[in-house]
Amino acid sequence: MCDHDAMDVMQRAGELNRRQFGALGVGASVIAMLPRAADAAEVSESEVTIKTPDGNCDAHFVHPKTGAHAAIVVWPDIFGLRDPFRQMSKRLAEYGYSVLTVNPFYRTQKAPTAPPNPNFQDPPTREALFKLAGTLNATTHVTDAKAFVTWLDGQKQVDKKKKIGTEGYCMGGPMVLRAAAARADRIGAGATFHGGGLTTKNPDSPHLGIAQTKASFLIAIADNDDKQDPTSKDILRKAFDDAKRPAEIEVYTGAQHGWCAIDSQVYNKDQAEKAWARKIELYKKALA
Repeated sequence: MCDHDAMDVMQRAGELNRRQFGALGVGASVIAMLPRAADAAEVSESEVTIKTPDGNCDAHFVHPKTGAHAAIVVWPDIFGLRDPFRQMSKRLAEYGYSVLTVNPFYRTQKAPTAPPNPNFQDPPTREALFKLAGTLNATTHVTDAKAFVTWLDGQKQVDKKKKIGTEGYCMGGPMVLRAAAARADRIGAGATFHGGGLTTKNPDSPHLGIAQTKASFLIAIADNDDKQDPTSKDILRKAFDDAKRPAEIEVYTGAQHGWCAIDSQVYNKDQAEKAWARKIELYKKALA
């Protein structure tokens, strides 16, 4: 459980509640092995620095070794940019995408921003992560989205004739919705996995920007998240319907919050692969 001060931080951030963070549990000591695509492209990866209005963001960029391709921005969960997310992004690049995975906490600290296998039951670790999360808000989300899209459009490995995709995990979910609204001219697909705080009572709730988007969406919801907040999916469905934006919204039965991150204790391979397949299908259609 988080203490009162940590909860105050998260309430001000307006993104995630105690349950959504706590459900991530203790980092797993074994990282799941990811299957490769049958026709996986050979890729090249590097650590890059992106100038934003608020500083220099450290990030991981991976892409097929040849050609220009549709780009994707990846927003990690509260544990930040780390090797498991680099592995997930490399796998995505093997499908033929130029993938940028960012350190959302660059304003405060370069990656890594969490210790290996972080223990959420350890008060100092939990407090430090909550403090980092509390530095982000709707304004930083939009500032970063604009900067990252602009940077990608300046890379020779990115095909600017194709739309950009964006995906987020846990606290990265709101970033996906806000990015798609802020750069509707470029973002054609958005995917959230166990996204937290997609619908809130705040006047800047992420779902309120859906009407400004021009993208297709995949909203993959954890079973226990849905049980705790069963109306969120209905609010999202109405927002997408009202905006006439295509969206696949599904509760993944038996999947717990954090199930798609390969270093999570609740990683669920079958349901993670199902979500992965739906994501690839979305990108194939929306980023063509």
